[in-house]
Amino acid sequence: MVSFANWSVLTVDFLIVLYLMLGGVTFISILHLSNAKWRYQVRTVLVSLFGLYPVAFVLLVVLLVAGKMTFPWLDLAEGQGEHHLPGWHNYTFLVMRQVGALIFVGWIFSRFIKLQAVSEQSAENWERFKRTALLIPFVYVLYGTMVAWDFEMTILPSWHSAIYGMYHFVSNFGMFLAFTVALIYFLDKNGKLVKPMPSHIYNYFAQMMLSFTILWIYLFFAQYLTIWYGNLPYERDRIVGMESGDYAGLWWTFFILKFIIPFVLLVFSYTRHNPSLIVKIAFSIMIGTWIERYTWISGAYNNSHLPMTDLFDIVVTALVVIAAYVMVKRSLTRDDVIHN
Repeated sequence: MVSFANWSVLTVDFLIVLYLMLGGVTFISILHLSNAKWRYQVRTVLVSLFGLYPVAFVLLVVLLVAGKMTFPWLDLAEGQGEHHLPGWHNYTFLVMRQVGALIFVGWIFSRFIKLQAVSEQSAENWERFKRTALLIPFVYVLYGTMVAWDFEMTILPSWHSAIYGMYHFVSNFGMFLAFTVALIYFLDKNGKLVKPMPSHIYNYFAQMMLSFTILWIYLFFAQYLTIWYGNLPYERDRIVGMESGDYAGLWWTFFILKFIIPFVLLVFSYTRHNPSLIVKIAFSIMIGTWIERYTWISGAYNNSHLPMTDLFDIVVTALVVIAAYVMVKRSLTRDDVIHN
């Protein structure tokens, strides 16, 4: 029988695919708004990750249809306990806001990609492109906050954190940077890229990875220390259950993979100029982020199940990886990023 802990694997897979899809367009819009010249070297690769949109949409529908398997609070909805959110914890409203928001994200991100392709053809196109680029970071933050609340924070109705939305999407943006530099490295090393990637691009990504590692750990402790200092049972119990309960191993593992290893290595200039080392660090961040997402979701109900120890976990993750690979490869080929 599939348990909530098993099903949490699929939820995590969805979040990883979703933020890889969101990250490409968001990052390019930020580089454009900051007038970073190196955006011209990476923008075609990054916007190709929007090809993951169909995979993310299908996974969202599956999770919403599953109902109580994805959102255990549905069992509590009738009782509406002391800390239950009767307005937010409404299944119809949940489906409407999640599906509607993802459709809107698909529309505005597609618009950005289309306008980017013709942005230099006329002054009018350039102005429309700039206005759309300005909106993208706001959409990312607002949508990412809603996803954080629905799929992680309010999974346990009695628990909340004012900083969790930012903590969530900053963590996933760091994972996106790690995935992107690894993708570029392997495509470039194997001669797949139509236009070879300049070596200094890896250094730029390494600096961004270091920056988001520091920002993530700041938000991690800003949230942790506030909850610890307040010492309120309904806030503190969830943290204590993860850091010293059955998931303690996962908790400390993602802390090491997402902060200790990246920070200790990326602070050195030599590491930031060594692409092979940068990619190894990138894998540490990606694995750490997957474990982090699983720990927050499954650990909300003090489960003892370790991920990837059941056939269900392995099969669903393999299917998601295969679907994501096919869609990204198709997108990269269609956009003439890689050789056909």
